[in-house]
Amino acid sequence: MADSTAKPFSAGLLDHYNVSTRDLAGTVRFYEEVLGFENGPRPAFDFPGAWLYSDGRAVLHLNDVSGEGRAPLEGTGVLEHVAFDSRGFAAMKDHLATLGVPHRTRQVPGRPRWQIFLLDPNGVEIELNFPAPGDD
Repeated sequence: MADSTAKPFSAGLLDHYNVSTRDLAGTVRFYEEVLGFENGPRPAFDFPGAWLYSDGRAVLHLNDVSGEGRAPLEGTGVLEHVAFDSRGFAAMKDHLATLGVPHRTRQVPGRPRWQIFLLDPNGVEIELNFPAPGDD
């Protein structure tokens, strides 16, 4: 990793991602039931939405665009996926199978890292990264 003192700024780490949805309740339910996120405190914005927390951090902000003729922002469709550093590979695979959530797994070539890929109700791909099974 580059020395952070080499430049006077840093973009930092991922803080959160934002999804505009026409199904707020279904999206909240998906993230709670499938990934174990918690629907938590959110500032009193003048539009409906939710903030979902993972390990005590608001990592997903949802905007409800189902009413008032609102539409998702144009030009944000290039987001390919969002990745999480995860734990419990076997337990997550079992959980997804029990819920009937379509997913795929793969091992990162040449590394002791496994991944699970799935889609949220809005078509956003979620990548879950795990150490080698049994190491977590």
